[in-house]
Amino acid sequence: MTTGPTVAVFSLGGTIAMTTVSDAREQVEWPAEGRGRPRSVGAGGEANGGGAVSDAREQVEWPAEGRGRPRSVGAGGEANGGGAPGATGAVAPALSARELLDSVPGLDALGIRLRVHDVRRLPGASLSLADLDALYTTVAAELDGEAGAVDGVVVVQGTDTIEETAFYLDVIHSADAPVVVTGAMRNPTQPGPDGPANLYAAVVCAASSRLRGAGCVVVLGDEIHAARTVAKSHSVSPAAFVSPGAGPLGLVAEGRVWLHHSLPPRMVSPATAAAPAIASDVRVGLHTVTLGDDGEALSLLGAGCDGLVVAGFGAGHVAAAMVPKLEELAARIPVVLTSRTGSGPVLARTYGFPGSERDLLERGLISGGDLSPYKARLLLHRLLAAGCKPHGIAGEFAARTVSR
Repeated sequence: MTTGPTVAVFSLGGTIAMTTVSDAREQVEWPAEGRGRPRSVGAGGEANGGGAVSDAREQVEWPAEGRGRPRSVGAGGEANGGGAPGATGAVAPALSARELLDSVPGLDALGIRLRVHDVRRLPGASLSLADLDALYTTVAAELDGEAGAVDGVVVVQGTDTIEETAFYLDVIHSADAPVVVTGAMRNPTQPGPDGPANLYAAVVCAASSRLRGAGCVVVLGDEIHAARTVAKSHSVSPAAFVSPGAGPLGLVAEGRVWLHHSLPPRMVSPATAAAPAIASDVRVGLHTVTLGDDGEALSLLGAGCDGLVVAGFGAGHVAAAMVPKLEELAARIPVVLTSRTGSGPVLARTYGFPGSERDLLERGLISGGDLSPYKARLLLHRLLAAGCKPHGIAGEFAARTVSR
């Protein structure tokens, strides 16, 4: 019996779980005498973990007359990628969490017990905050479960929204067990898929005592990034994930976690850790300021929002023409000021021209500190969902700035 650490793995789908559907209209007829449920088979052959099966003792014989490579079959039905257009070579989430783990060489040798959960089979772009709330409800139940506490959690999903998922989970996760989010930039049908290596490194991190208290981290390319600082910086590169202005927390090598420095402080307040009271009713907008922006779009955006994040120029600046509309909005709903640059904080008292950070903060906008616009939006959403008022929201953002 395995006596090592226990890690819970939750799959939401994404590139790491994608495979080709040969023909969405065609059904494969299994032999009448069948030998149980067939394993999922993707277009990747051996590169797609072809040697791993959900039950290593069981083999499935395909019909002799075969109709091309069968599509991956899982418990998800249409949500399992069944509707993807295979004729174009397109891929969709189809592999289960167990199938993903079966594709990772050397995982068994780590001596880590794995508890596997399929939560969703969606591309990262299709995930919602309701999906993440449902995910964390399951994660929390696993952390406190009767089967025994787990040492860490791995979340597998598409990379499009990993930085946002990780931050959202970091805001609400208060336990010491680390939550590690990972995915893949290359799907299993492409040369050099990075999913197995990323999943291996994520399991190592989730089981490591060195990351206890780290909250949520992102692990790809053997690098460990804090949820607060990580960003996807490239659309296709396997080295897409970086932490601007901070750098990675550490790396994974030879099955161990190597930290570059002590874990940074993090904050989880009762307001963000509590279950959302009115989450389904909250809408938070995001407006990115651009050259020549007259602010007319703000009136349309603000009319349907409970809160607004503004991604300003540089250290938190907007055109003078936008100031009256922003002041009007800030008197009605919380408006958080951030920078669109991708790195560095919003200043507080350096510039004094109309539309400067000092001018806007004096008119009632809330400083987002060094949070990116995307992460500030998630924090604002969570605070509004918990029923926080503007003064409390400003305090929550300020506390996270001071904690750095």
